Amino acid sequence: MGPNPAQPDQDDPAALPLEQLFRRYYARLVYFSFQLTGHREAAEDIAQEAFITYWNQREQVAAAGVQAYLYSTVRNASLNAVRHRKVVQLHQSQTQAAPPPPAAEPDVVRQLIKAEVVAEIYEALETLPDGCRTIVRLGYLENKKNHEIAAELGVSINTVKTQKQRGLQLLRLRLRPETLLALLLLARTAG
Repeated sequence: MGPNPAQPDQDDPAALPLEQLFRRYYARLVYFSFQLTGHREAAEDIAQEAFITYWNQREQVAAAGVQAYLYSTVRNASLNAVRHRKVVQLHQSQTQAAPPPPAAEPDVVRQLIKAEVVAEIYEALETLPDGCRTIVRLGYLENKKNHEIAAELGVSINTVKTQKQRGLQLLRLRLRPETLLALLLLARTAG
């Protein structure tokens, strides 16, 4: 039995309606832009503009290149926003001193990978049962100790330990090994 022609292919971003494309990539693009700009509102605006730009030029974008197009658009707009902000700050300072040395552009590839890994972790967390998801989020992403989680949720420390172990077992089935490792590393470096 072949695919239903009325249903868009969920694995092909170009086949998705704008609303589904937006739901799939918006948070990732905002996070990516925020890593480059350091400003949440600017990152949200840049991500939204990327979708508008894509939608207006979708006929020229190769089907396999939708995700790359969105990230490239966000990267360029984010770096332009950073440059513009530096020019404005320089102008506002009203100093005629030598301009500051150009700052190194953020490591865009590293930030792109981080945005994708974080998005993948959060998507996997959403598949966990509610209580387990909450405990895993508090323990690994918010770096809380078992006794702090137990007190906050009103459960025993043994319940916290059991749910963290269960959560990791379920995440092992859903995440690539390198993504699971990234989650564990995030837990060590958080807070």
